[in-house]
Amino acid sequence: QDEYKPEKALSEEDLKNAVSLHHALASKATDYEKKPNVLKLKTADWRVLLFQAQSQEEMQTWINKINCVAAVFSAPPFPAAIGSQKKFSRPLLPATTTKLSQDEQLKSHEAKLKQISTELAEHRSYPPDKKLKGKEVDDYKLKDHYLEFE
Repeated sequence: QDEYKPEKALSEEDLKNAVSLHHALASKATDYEKKPNVLKLKTADWRVLLFQAQSQEEMQTWINKINCVAAVFSAPPFPAAIGSQKKFSRPLLPATTTKLSQDEQLKSHEAKLKQISTELAEHRSYPPDKKLKGKEVDDYKLKDHYLEFE
């Protein structure tokens, strides 16, 4: 909200409120109709932010630039942590520069989309028993939300 001044050092508050673009995705906010030219940014930590641009062209420029930067700083995920419990854990998303070329990244994303789609269909074909409550249901919902988000 304040005017950006490059000579001014970033405060702790500024750093706390910074938005990390690694593994983020910007797109047109098709489900938001209150204002025109609104783009949606989904971050790796599942936050959703809305931004309004002055025009359709400016919105598309922002989407393209954000997604380009996000792609550069989105190295492939590490496998999820393994524990003795059968609890679902999201994979770790490193905020480092990818070593893949754009073609390799595209192929990697296509393969990941196919894998996630299959996993989501399989996950939904085995919902928890309606008698179950607590951790099992929460774990099912968490995994479902993660797979849907991905």
